[in-house]
Amino acid sequence: MQTIFVQVKCELGLAYQVADEAVDIEQVSEVHSISGQYDLMLKCYLDDAADIGQFVVDTIQRLPGVKDTFTLIAFKAFS
Repeated sequence: MQTIFVQVKCELGLAYQVADEAVDIEQVSEVHSISGQYDLMLKCYLDDAADIGQFVVDTIQRLPGVKDTFTLIAFKAFS
C-alpha cells in the first residue's frame, strides 16, 4: 500500500465543495481544511501497483473547483 498526501488549492469559495467531492473517492481516507498556500490536505492510500501521477491527474485534479495540487509521498509511518 502506498500512502500519499495531496495538498489542494481550490478556486475561491469552493474549498468545501471540493472537500465534499474528495471524501467520496475510494482511495481518499481523510480530508482536512488547512492554512497556508493550499486549502485542503488529502490523505490517500493507493495499491502498490497504482500510478501515483495518474491517480492525481485523473482523479484529484479533475474535481470541479481544483486549481492546483502538490503531492507528497510518504515513506514510512511511525507510531
